[in-house]
Amino acid sequence: MIHGLTTASAALLDRLSLTIQRHPKRLTAAIAAVLLTGGGGAFAVASFAPDPGELPVRMVSYPVESLADNVVLGELDTPGFSLFRSEQVRSSDTPESLLQRMGVADPAAAAFMRGDGTVRQNVLGRSGRVVSAETTDDHRLVRLTVRWVPDDSGNFRRLIVERTGDKFSTRIETAKMTVNSRLAGGVIQSSLFAATDASNIPDAVAVQVAELFSGNIDFRRSLRKGDRFSVVYETLEADGEPLSSGRVLSAEFVNNGKSHEAVWFQEPGASKGAYYSLKGESLRRAYLASPVEFSRVSSGFAMRIHPILKTWRAHLGTDFAAPTGTTVRTVGDGVVEFAGVQNGYGNVVFVKHRNQHVTVYAHLSRIDVRQGQSIEQGQTIGAVGATGWATGPHLHFEFRVNGQHQDPMTMVAQSEAAAPVSAAARPAFDRLASGMRMQLSAAALIEQASAN
Repeated sequence: MIHGLTTASAALLDRLSLTIQRHPKRLTAAIAAVLLTGGGGAFAVASFAPDPGELPVRMVSYPVESLADNVVLGELDTPGFSLFRSEQVRSSDTPESLLQRMGVADPAAAAFMRGDGTVRQNVLGRSGRVVSAETTDDHRLVRLTVRWVPDDSGNFRRLIVERTGDKFSTRIETAKMTVNSRLAGGVIQSSLFAATDASNIPDAVAVQVAELFSGNIDFRRSLRKGDRFSVVYETLEADGEPLSSGRVLSAEFVNNGKSHEAVWFQEPGASKGAYYSLKGESLRRAYLASPVEFSRVSSGFAMRIHPILKTWRAHLGTDFAAPTGTTVRTVGDGVVEFAGVQNGYGNVVFVKHRNQHVTVYAHLSRIDVRQGQSIEQGQTIGAVGATGWATGPHLHFEFRVNGQHQDPMTMVAQSEAAAPVSAAARPAFDRLASGMRMQLSAAALIEQASAN
């Protein structure tokens, strides 16, 4: 028995000796690991397998047929690529200036555009139309696309200048615009329009925001630095390119710490929608705050020196300074009582409303309504001018009750609000308002993140 153990031990020692001779470095590392761990229960176990670095290496090669067999490398076509860029057409653009601004270096394309009647009629001399170009990697024109909105039909026009070989052709297509929504916000530093410009919000949206809250906020005198606003509005897009803005869907304006909110809602079965607070109260009043969009009051309802007669007289209305041709609208529903020329008023329109209320719009450059015509709040009735006794273009606006002149601004501020959301439509409105609250909060967060 002892002899058997001795023989086994001798065999084990022989194998260990042989391993040490073959792998001295590995065994040394294993012993060092044991010593470093101090026998504390963590041991490194040496592998006695052959070292992969000492294994024999055999190279195997297989013949592969060339994809360019018998072709000189210089004759191979290198893959090309296309470049894309978008701009807006300027009224002063020539074919050369437009193409150069878009990174196109193609005299043949410029010559074609200069001589093509469709391009001259719909591109050159225009402004604001969205144009995009696709070019080769050496900046030759492949396709030029111009998009614009011709009317209120919801369609857009697409003019395409396209290269086929060495020749160019043009065509005009009509397609439907898609409606998307955009979230935006801003902080007042000086004025509303400065803040919307800084946030890349279209002027048409800024005007709507001012109109929405004009009954509660005096945007000429009451804005404070640090006032903030959030807005969700429609964008009308053509081929993914935004062409114009649509209706404001919801908005919030925080003025001097007080929050004002609005959401667009159309009751089921109603012919048109309206704006409400997020609590369902109507923002529509019997009269608009102004007969012109966001204009500057140049003379209020007070005593003054008459600019022509040079005498101290009562000014029985409000003057709104605006360029000639600025749209004038009726402040409320009514019937045109008079439309024509009258003494110092020049071109003037009288609109009769309910409760013996009459509004007067004077010094117009043109009249767009006729006597006896029924008109709705916000409908265009003419344009700002300087006819009659006027020293410059402006709108003279009066408000009369039972024939007596009243301060227009007071009458507008005191006008009653329309009915709130009906009980039947309340569940649908609450669902809409809840979604809009989330979107307005997201718009505010986006603005804060961009500011930071």
